[in-house]
Amino acid sequence: MKQLTKAEEEVMQWLWQLEEANVASIIEQMPEPKPAYNTISTIIRILENKAFVSHRKKGKGYIYFPLVKKEEYSNQSLNKLMNNYFNGSFRNMVSFFVKKNDMDIKDLEQILKELDKEK
Repeated sequence: MKQLTKAEEEVMQWLWQLEEANVASIIEQMPEPKPAYNTISTIIRILENKAFVSHRKKGKGYIYFPLVKKEEYSNQSLNKLMNNYFNGSFRNMVSFFVKKNDMDIKDLEQILKELDKEK
């Protein structure tokens, strides 16, 4: 799976949230200052070329929708982060985040309980 730029990822975040939208609807959701219509339209076309987004015709325009699930992209991004910065070790990555975020034992226990519930 290809990696997204920061701008592409921002548009994907909106599409994942909206599930489907035209360019104007995506821009409407974005904070001020709003990007130009042509900018978002260009990013959408790039996302289509990368096979992250597709469209269907509606009237004179298009409705865009994600082809890649957010969870799938998140998982791939985390794996890349883990491999590039933590020698592929999940333990090293978690240890780093625990230390940098001053997590205490209670927080870790709560995370473990939540993970056990999901099993």
